[in-house]
Amino acid sequence: MAFKFTILFAACIAVASAGVVPVAAPLAAVAQVEEYDPHPQYTYGYDVKDAISGDSKTQVETRDGNIVQGQYSLNDADGYRRIVDYTADPINGFNAVVRREPLVAAVAAAPVVAAPAPVVRAAPVVAAPAPVVRAAPVVAAPAPLAYAAAPAPIVKAAAPLIAAGPAIVKTQYASPLISYAY
Repeated sequence: MAFKFTILFAACIAVASAGVVPVAAPLAAVAQVEEYDPHPQYTYGYDVKDAISGDSKTQVETRDGNIVQGQYSLNDADGYRRIVDYTADPINGFNAVVRREPLVAAVAAAPVVAAPAPVVRAAPVVAAPAPVVRAAPVVAAPAPLAYAAAPAPIVKAAAPLIAAGPAIVKTQYASPLISYAY
């Protein structure tokens, strides 16, 4: 409530002292006319190749009126270079074509020269005697085992604990700046 009275008091002082301040001449409005280019044109580009971090990216863009054309490229984490060619105009909108190229060029395999085949003579064919197969003797399976019923377990119930308190658990929390232990 006191804040409202302070604001009201400050407003009254401002109104009372307003007549004391001399009135300055009105400032002339300075209008700056911005030039409008009906056919804007620009070209820019940049290239980053950092040998320490391995970062490599480029971009080139050209504008001629309402048509913008450009290309940018960057190295992806999977070992490929992504190259995007794009155009934008009022009729077709924004269109991009994305290509991917491996960063490491494929190594061409050395041509394989066929060595002359060694001369091998076939071993003479000898008829082997037919193997003798005998049947295994039949053995009677033993009778299944019968299990006797186990005697009923004896259960002893202990009296419940009434005065048991909460379990004490030791916990620790840690961060780079603060550490707690309970």
